[in-house]
Amino acid sequence: MLEAKSPEKGLISESSLYAAVDLGSNSFHLLVIRNTDSGIQVLDRLKKKVRLAAGLSDSGYLSEESMERGWQCLAQFAERLYGIPPEHIRIVATAALRAAQNAQRFISIAQTILNLPIDVIHGEEEAKLIYQGVNYTTGGNPSRLVVDIGGASTELIVGNGDTINSLVSLPMGCVTWLERYFADRSLNVKNFHQAETAAREQLALVAHGLTLYGWKACVGASGTIQALQEIMLAQGMDEAITLDKLLQLKAQAIQCGKLEELEIEGLTLERALVFPSGLAILIAIFDTLKVDGMALSGGALREGLVYDMLPRPSDRSVRQRTVRALQALYRIDLLQADLVSQQAGRLCSQLENDITLNSDTRELLFWACQLHEIGLSIAFKDANRHAAYLLNHIDAPGFTPSQKRLLATLLLNQTHALNIQELTQQNALESHQVIPIARLLRIAILLCRTRHPDAIPPFSLSASNETFQLKIDALELKKHPLLADALHQESRWQTNCRLPLNIQS
Repeated sequence: MLEAKSPEKGLISESSLYAAVDLGSNSFHLLVIRNTDSGIQVLDRLKKKVRLAAGLSDSGYLSEESMERGWQCLAQFAERLYGIPPEHIRIVATAALRAAQNAQRFISIAQTILNLPIDVIHGEEEAKLIYQGVNYTTGGNPSRLVVDIGGASTELIVGNGDTINSLVSLPMGCVTWLERYFADRSLNVKNFHQAETAAREQLALVAHGLTLYGWKACVGASGTIQALQEIMLAQGMDEAITLDKLLQLKAQAIQCGKLEELEIEGLTLERALVFPSGLAILIAIFDTLKVDGMALSGGALREGLVYDMLPRPSDRSVRQRTVRALQALYRIDLLQADLVSQQAGRLCSQLENDITLNSDTRELLFWACQLHEIGLSIAFKDANRHAAYLLNHIDAPGFTPSQKRLLATLLLNQTHALNIQELTQQNALESHQVIPIARLLRIAILLCRTRHPDAIPPFSLSASNETFQLKIDALELKKHPLLADALHQESRWQTNCRLPLNIQS
């Protein structure tokens, strides 16, 4: 049996390695990270569908079969934990092991396998760790409701930034609701109604305390939420989860009739068994708490465990930390990134009376400006394509998958001919928001080509419908022949896409 101890010094930088293990009611998870000067680097993720809660009898005892599945999984985890300092590892168990009468037997053998202690955390501590994981990995408005639907419990937390205002842990989950309301494996109106009604009864007990503080955004942090978003994107929807979309997916599930025949575009076979029960719980949450929309979080319990072991970062903005780390890793010229950002901001301000760009759209334009030269770290030739590739394939805490794709699409279109089809196929922003910022990014980059603020001539920008009017004094254009030529070429490229750009002097 492997012990979680450090190897000889010099083989690896063991002091920088950390691991978190989550013994959930549906799945066991392992996260291994390396702490670096520019942030955490994920080295490994392991997930095993153990379904402990499915082996919990009415009398509260875990079956031998379910415990054996858990022990087999932990034998694999023990191998991966080898070499990580024990003080850098935290292992927690949640709802199923909180409830099981014979939990101590499972834990005793599990601790022998891992040679490490296991904490059975109560619901409130689980909720706090989930919130912390979301807070450190998810961008957007810091005033939020966080929802995590586990196998045997559901955590709901209302907070603002680092402050938690209200939290609850309810005894309902996708595995327990599966066994209770979909035991006959039928997918029909009656089963869904029973599951939703039972969830609403649980939520009614805590709804007032959760809604008392209010929130500006709702974030989901569980496999159910991730599965829903994957389905929506596969079916051509945007990434925002709404009640209307949930009801559409419920109708699709009912059409299938049986769990064994559940086939929904975008739903993986691994998630299919517990998908209807998790969907029923989520519908009840949206309905009872009057949730308008939900986004997927960048992390949850495991990330909360890791960050709980690490020094608190000085920069509290998740996206700022991510962008600064990428700028350092790919040696981006910070002065140029700031210069382009400033000019893009000026262009946005000049269009305020002509085009409405919401705060989220303007923020994403800012991050695109900050990262627009990331492709130069590979090569000058095709730097825009290199930039898009990197943004599509790197970890970027704080940005959703659709936001990453949007940034990649903007950087791909920062030069050469515009590809309107690519811009409209992303799911983060609607066309009337993304096309203007793509145009503004291109103009800002051209204005800053000499990489010096003194070389940028005075300009003004206005818009009428889809026509942009960029005004620069004729004498200034004469002083800057390279810029004049580049702007006229840009005018041709944008106009060819039926997006007229007039250069006036």
